Amino acid sequence: MTRRRPATGARSGSALVAALLAVLVPAVAGCGAEEESRDYSVPGALCGVRVDAQELTPFLPPGKKLSVKPVVNPASTWCDVSVDGKLAVRTVQNWWQGGHDTAYFLRGQTLERVEQSADGGRYVYSGWQAFGKTKDCVDKKFGQELYTGVQAYGSDHRDADAMKRLIVSFTEAVETSDACDR
Repeated sequence: MTRRRPATGARSGSALVAALLAVLVPAVAGCGAEEESRDYSVPGALCGVRVDAQELTPFLPPGKKLSVKPVVNPASTWCDVSVDGKLAVRTVQNWWQGGHDTAYFLRGQTLERVEQSADGGRYVYSGWQAFGKTKDCVDKKFGQELYTGVQAYGSDHRDADAMKRLIVSFTEAVETSDACDR
């Protein structure tokens, strides 16, 4: 005569399977869901300075409304780009003490380590922020040079090569703008 196992084990196994399905089915269903979209247009200029919209786009979060607001004072111009009211990207043009390198300038702009550089240290960048030094934008009266920066706060996107391309093109655009003629 053989003994049968009690049926309670089967019921506990069924309960376990049901519990796992309750957790897994919504998770799997979410995998096919559409990602949030950008319902706004990415501008080709920020506060009067040309930017490469294709390079800027990955650093912007999804959302409905993009706004651009300049903050201007005698020594600097910030351009705050917000998506749905949250700061996403900030560009900066800042007149800074001459005779220094870009690494010296960036210490006043961020507490994060920015270790990659290009063009002999003229550009210093990471996956989400970059800083540059213009050529020939010099205020001889005050002994200052014009520096640039791009910081992408609003996205988890990190791409050092794209950030390098963005700061180089942004800095070159600043060099040909009225900002260089102080």
